[in-house]
Amino acid sequence: MKTIDYIPTSKIERAGKLVQTGAKIGVNYVKHYAEKIVNPDLTRDKLNENNAEDIYDGLKSLKGSALKVAQMLSMDKNFLPQAYVEKFSLSQFSVPPLSAPLVLKTFKNNFGKTPYEIFDEFNANSVNAASIGQVHLAVKDNKKLAVKIQYPGVANSISSDLALVKPIAIRMFNLQGKDSDKYFKEVEDKLIEETNYLLELEQSKEVVAACNKIENITFPNYYPEFSSEKIITMDWMTGIHLSEFTAVNKDQEVGDKIGQALWDFYMYQIHVLKKVHADPHPGNFLVDEHNQLIALDFGCMKIIPNDFYVPYFELINKNVITDEKLFNEKLFELEILRHDDTPAEIEYFTEMFHDLLSLFTKPFQHETFDFSDETFFESIAKLGERFSNDTALRKMNGNRGSKHFIYMNRTFFGLYNLMFDLKAKIVVDNYLKY
Repeated sequence: MKTIDYIPTSKIERAGKLVQTGAKIGVNYVKHYAEKIVNPDLTRDKLNENNAEDIYDGLKSLKGSALKVAQMLSMDKNFLPQAYVEKFSLSQFSVPPLSAPLVLKTFKNNFGKTPYEIFDEFNANSVNAASIGQVHLAVKDNKKLAVKIQYPGVANSISSDLALVKPIAIRMFNLQGKDSDKYFKEVEDKLIEETNYLLELEQSKEVVAACNKIENITFPNYYPEFSSEKIITMDWMTGIHLSEFTAVNKDQEVGDKIGQALWDFYMYQIHVLKKVHADPHPGNFLVDEHNQLIALDFGCMKIIPNDFYVPYFELINKNVITDEKLFNEKLFELEILRHDDTPAEIEYFTEMFHDLLSLFTKPFQHETFDFSDETFFESIAKLGERFSNDTALRKMNGNRGSKHFIYMNRTFFGLYNLMFDLKAKIVVDNYLKY
């Protein structure tokens, strides 16, 4: 794969790149409508493919938070055209890596030494590149290690990147008033945390210590002596990415075993630790030769405050969902309904979230749940389509919900998609035995 020798870091350079990308998309639309005059039956498939290609090409050269947005979008399989899902999913673990000179410079800046002076062996060619960092293979005292190196300038460009994205997001989600700032601040704070590898090191050690008792899941060990704010070193874990595994696995029993481990891992974090790995995409999980799940990359951890946890999970209870008064109270507690809402907004959003929660909480209404149930995911897709086409929704204030929804919903959305890919049937409360 072609390597990158330079990443734009200034606000002007990065804004210019996004403007260029926007211009390409404009040309794609002109071509599409010109062709549609000749061929009225032309679908948007080719347009979606071209737009996805151009957006991804623009974002992958910027890396950092810009590419992280594509990674997050790639998990929304039910709400994006397939062309976008396929292209953006590359951002999970396959983007152009830094060139060897840039890698060596990063080591010199962090340790005052080259990697060849620190490790017995070091491969300057990346084996895995994603949105914020890339991974290299090293050897020390006959032990294989994975060395993750952060891209230069990523941390410093987060605020400016989000400032560029903010006007687009406000229009897309119809956010009104200053209240919307809390959502952007939540995303910005989390992205800044993800660029602090010393914090990731501590979070990783905490997760491993707390969750290594869970069956059929393993974790790497971490090495503080070979880590810094921009470099983190851990055991080299051998396996294939979860998406590669699900594409070839034909053994239902194995799929169920891995799915149960993944589900237990998340339920234990959420309900026991009250702190969860909020980045559940296939690039963060491997499956080894013994069909054990391997969990990687704990840069994005979401603390779940109790005043959010309690009402959020009370909405899983069927008795709450079906009790109009209780349901209404929980919606206000979670800031889904607002005291400045009009009667029409209260009625609309109460019905909307009743439909959403009645569907999304289905896995928790049973002792076991079969994530291979295509009707469940088709219902989610239809609901997404219904809301995206609803003109009434566009006229209402889109500031809905506590800021904590952003990463909690992302966690569940990603987890559900991984469980569907595994086609796993699981015991819902199995985590309680730990």
